[in-house]
Order: sequence, then C-alpha cells, then structure tokens
Amino acid sequence: MPAENAVLKWSHGIFSIQALGGMIGAGAFTLPDGRQVSPLFIAPWWNEAGHELDGLTTGLRGEWPCVPFGYPMPKGSFTSRWQAVMDDADRYDDVHGYSSNHAWQFVPQADSDFVELSIDYPVDHSISHLVRRLRGVAGEPRIDLELEIHARQACRMPVALHACFALPSQPGAAQLIPGAFKSGSTFPGVIEPGAEIFAKDEQFTRLIAVPSLDGKEIDASHLPLLGSAEELLQLNDVDGRATLRHLVDRYEVAISWDKALLPSILLWYSNKGRQGAPWLGRTLCIGIEPSSSAFGLSPRTSAAANPIATAGTRTAIDLAPDEPLTIRYSIAVNHLSAS
Repeated sequence: MPAENAVLKWSHGIFSIQALGGMIGAGAFTLPDGRQVSPLFIAPWWNEAGHELDGLTTGLRGEWPCVPFGYPMPKGSFTSRWQAVMDDADRYDDVHGYSSNHAWQFVPQADSDFVELSIDYPVDHSISHLVRRLRGVAGEPRIDLELEIHARQACRMPVALHACFALPSQPGAAQLIPGAFKSGSTFPGVIEPGAEIFAKDEQFTRLIAVPSLDGKEIDASHLPLLGSAEELLQLNDVDGRATLRHLVDRYEVAISWDKALLPSILLWYSNKGRQGAPWLGRTLCIGIEPSSSAFGLSPRTSAAANPIATAGTRTAIDLAPDEPLTIRYSIAVNHLSAS
C-alpha cells in the first residue's frame, strides 16, 4: 500500500505531509524563543464521518499546489463584463486540479528534513506529472518548497500555491500584511449567497480600505472579520511576499515566492460564512494563494482575455513539453516583539 503520509522533521519544526493532495498537514514550527506554533489550517471536519466530499474538501489543510487552479462557477451572479468571458460549457472533474484531489506518491528519503513526492496525471491530460519537494531549513523555522510542472503537450493554464492559515477566534487578533501591489480587485460574483460583504467587481489600492456592499469601506487586513463572510479578493502585480501577524500570540508567518511566475495573490476569506455541511459556519481561515489566475475561476476563463489579463496582469502560464517549469517558494515563522 502506498504511504498515506510522511513526516518532515528538522531542528525547528515537524509536520505531517499528506498523500491526498500532497498537502502539508498537522505540525508546528519551533520559534527562536522555544515556543511551538501551528499557523497552518486544518479543516475542523478532518475526523468526522458521514460527509460525502470531493478529495480536496475531505483532506483540506495547510498548503498544496493547484495545477490547473480554479473551477467553473454559475455565471448568473457575475457582472456583465465577466459573464462575457465565462463559458457555460466549461466543465471540471477536479476542483483546483487533479493533484488537489488524488493521492501523491512519496519518494523514499534517507533524511527526515526532506520530503519529495510526485503525482502522474491521467494520460489524456495536458499535464504529465508534478514533483513536489519540501525541506526544513536547518537552524530556522522555515520550509523551502519547490514545485516542478511537467507538461505532456503545449498548454496554457492557471497555477496557484494554495496556502491556508488558521485564524484566532478573537476578531482583529491577526493582521494580514501583503507586500506592495499595484491594484486589488473584489470578486465579480457571489461565492456564498448571504455571505458577501464586498462590493462586486471594484478596484482598490489598500487592503485596509476595500469597497463594501453598503458603499463604505472595510478593513480587510485585520482578521477575523466581524460577523460572517465568504469572499475573495485578488491583489495584482505583487512583490512576492505576504505576512500574517498573530498579534495576541506574538508571532508571524510569512510566505514568499517568485513574483515573475505568480504575479497575483488570491485572498480567500472563509470567515464563518459557509453554512452547509461540512463547513457549518465554523471555519476561520485565510487563504493566501500566490497565483497566475483570474480569481480561481475556470481554467478556460483564466486562460482567456478576461478583465484582469486585459488590464495587464497575466492570469495563466504557458507550458511546453520537455520544458519543466519550476516554482520555488518558502513558508517561515518568527517571533513578534511587543510594540
């Protein structure tokens, strides 16, 4: 039987790596002051029986790659300029790609501070296989990661690194600090009816002042948000870094990546907004997702001349056979000094 998980263990951390989705699971970083912190999200239904879920939702946790990133959504709730580029005939088998919903294979390693795994795609898919490598950095609370994408044929598709971070229960007890970005966009449709808080298809330049449904502005940087919400924001032409500060627990977690390959961040606010099973209005998570994509909509929409792409930010990556694409990035934590 293939292994269901592997352990990444080094001087400053230990994490379970799950075969399903290749996701980073339960574990902790050890800070320089000796404290252990667990910034990554684990879905609260992880050990609950009775749910009939897709692979991604079943194993939802931590961080994993999405190739291709996105899935079709009904376009009725979208603004007219987005409806014009959304294809009703677009279908999907796997939300956020085959690799997000199926088991990866681990490559045996001699050292616990390094994990390598791979997954083969179906023979009729444009992607041949992915290779994922994770290394705990000796002497530091940091994981260096590498994703290799091998195409079977020339194709153009959206790609993302899907990092999910847990949030404290107290509103405003965490602060999201993105690096510099050129422009931000609110979602042009509705994700969860009744859980929308941002104005549709609007632009902004500061995360602390995002246009809201009532014509005012919302500070989307201090988390969790008051009330309930299920929303997406996209930051475009970013500088390749973002930090989540836990103000009460006095630590921060940072993700950094190659902005030339992934020029946007998709921010997923799951703020007790989804009421159906298995969410049940209990999920507090911020997704910080470096991407080349248009809101994680269908791969066809991201590969097309959508409004974000025509405004100058690339929303898909061109892949070629025999020319693997390598994306390098890292996740690190540090102590926050008292201000």
